[in-house]
Amino acid sequence: MFDQVGQNKRRTALLIFVFVVLTVAVFAVVFYEMKFGSAAIGLAVVAAGTLSFISYWTSDRIALAMSRARPAPPERYARLHNLVEGLCIAGGLPKPRIYVIDDDAPNAFATGRNPKNAAIAVTSGLLAKMNRAELEGVLAHELAHIKNYDILVSTLAVTMVGMISIVSDLSLRFPRLGGSRNREGGGLGVLAIVGFVLLLAAPLLAALMQYAVSRNRETLADVSGAELTRYPPGLISALEKLRDDQTVVHSHSRATAHMWIESPLPREKSEGRLSRLNKMFDTHPPLEERIAALRQL
Repeated sequence: MFDQVGQNKRRTALLIFVFVVLTVAVFAVVFYEMKFGSAAIGLAVVAAGTLSFISYWTSDRIALAMSRARPAPPERYARLHNLVEGLCIAGGLPKPRIYVIDDDAPNAFATGRNPKNAAIAVTSGLLAKMNRAELEGVLAHELAHIKNYDILVSTLAVTMVGMISIVSDLSLRFPRLGGSRNREGGGLGVLAIVGFVLLLAAPLLAALMQYAVSRNRETLADVSGAELTRYPPGLISALEKLRDDQTVVHSHSRATAHMWIESPLPREKSEGRLSRLNKMFDTHPPLEERIAALRQL
């Protein structure tokens, strides 16, 4: 398990690097097609660097705002705060900020750039439908994400994946972008063709990178969380309830789907539209596989 945590930290650095390179490439194509010439690469590096800096410092607040999370007062959510504090003491972690999302669907996620600047958000449905042991298991899972630094790349993905998709989409809407002709007027230049392909492929590549962020990290967070509570049946029971509950999170977003303990996107026909597409690109391993892995502990 510790080897896997180390590998994931190295993959986190690699994924962030790839995010930045992809962002630079998209901006470079956009600026070049806007006739900035040789300055396009320099402008792209500046734009990508600025975006990465902003994303690093603000992605957690954006993710919380997109999910309509609000701070959880300790006097009103005493049990929630007590469980988090106890788990943080056991795991040697600073206590994260705690938020509640007013939603009947049971779910939760962690966000932030590091353990000292982290937050956990849980839905009101999770608090209502989970007993103490189950809630503790879910919170331990989210704290494991924080301890393993999974939250950094998953939180950055919210803004960087969204930005890549938006810039690519907007650029294709302008006639001058992706369709400029070479100086001889003989059709599309080689760079323009490459740029057009890149702009079309960037959203898909970004989505695939987002897909790669979370699948194995979810299983590892399950195991790490069970180790933290020393009571795997609590998390097993929680995952079984999540599996059986068909309620969909109302404030779900494709940009933040990879962050939740269970994907909030509709995956069954009865849950809503695009369920087949969501299931095809599911950012989480099947709950049955996760439950089976925990039962082997």
